[in-house]
Amino acid sequence: MRRFRKPTTLVEGIDAKRIDQEQLVKTMKRRLACGGSAKEGTLVLQGDQRQKAKEILVKEGFDGESIEVQ
Repeated sequence: MRRFRKPTTLVEGIDAKRIDQEQLVKTMKRRLACGGSAKEGTLVLQGDQRQKAKEILVKEGFDGESIEVQ
C-alpha cells in the first residue's frame, strides 16, 4: 500500500461491525495531522505514526496490550 517509498502506518484488526472505521480514521487524522483512509478493514495513515496511533487507540478505549506496534 506504499507509493513512492513514503512510509505509511497500517492499523489492522479493527472489527468493522463494532467500530465505525470512517469515524475512527477521521479522528486519528485530525489528532495526528496527517492524511489517511479506511480500506477493507485496515486504517492507512500517512507517515510513521506507530507510537502516536497506539496512544490514540488506547484513549479511544482499545486494550493497550492487544495493540502491536511494528
